[in-house]
Amino acid sequence: MTIEEVIDLALIEDLGDGDHTSLATIPKYAIGKAMLTAKENGILAGVKVATEVFKKIDPDIQIEFLKKDGDFIQSGDIVFTLEGKSQLLLSAERTALNFIQRMSGIATFTHQVVQKLEGLQTKVLDTRKTTACNRVIEKLAVKIGGGHNHRFGLYDMIMIKDNHVDFAGGIQQAISATKTYLNKKGKDLKIEIEVRDFAELDEVMLTGGVDRIMLDNFTPSDLEIAVRLIDGKYETEASGGISIDNIRKYAETGVDFISVGALTHQIKSLDLSLTAKLPV
Repeated sequence: MTIEEVIDLALIEDLGDGDHTSLATIPKYAIGKAMLTAKENGILAGVKVATEVFKKIDPDIQIEFLKKDGDFIQSGDIVFTLEGKSQLLLSAERTALNFIQRMSGIATFTHQVVQKLEGLQTKVLDTRKTTACNRVIEKLAVKIGGGHNHRFGLYDMIMIKDNHVDFAGGIQQAISATKTYLNKKGKDLKIEIEVRDFAELDEVMLTGGVDRIMLDNFTPSDLEIAVRLIDGKYETEASGGISIDNIRKYAETGVDFISVGALTHQIKSLDLSLTAKLPV
């Protein structure tokens, strides 16, 4: 799903057969001005998305940008100003705010996590723990905040997790079946496999045929040993039990990636407000 498709669905959901409050209270040709203001500090994300919402409703709207995606904003900063038909400004307001507030919340938290790894090579990844039909928006916010995107969905990477291994009958069987499937389908997808302990890690190392090993719920000390055993033969990823408070300990093991589901599914939206701009 594209960003444009997400915006279209969001507007259909909110508008239905019309913004009857604005249509009832405001003259059709009235022109209004408004400004988007930050109410707290953070990393701004979603300016392009929010402005696209306004332009979908009113292609003739005039927008003056004072901040851009990725900027650090402080409470009181004006992000952009708008001028257009008052009815249409109000019809687009909530949808635009929903996008930019949530995206800025995600970008702000991602930035905070990434800052914890300053000076290290480990990259912070998001996950598929996103809001339904809003993944493209939320993963964009992660990138704006300085993080990196993991696979987008179930279709663009093979990720053999514990349940896949168990249902397949074991690690060797899961990897072998995957290679056969990809060859049969003519697909060239990266293969990642999750391991839960050193016994499973040893089996993956003996079997081979993967690109990345996810070390799930390893302690930092065990993770360090595992990274040393893998010795660069495969990419390494840590997951499980990792928070903003302990992520640096995990990164100091030399692991290539750390995936953090909380980047997108435990987020407080950044407080931004759209208010009418009255003439002086």
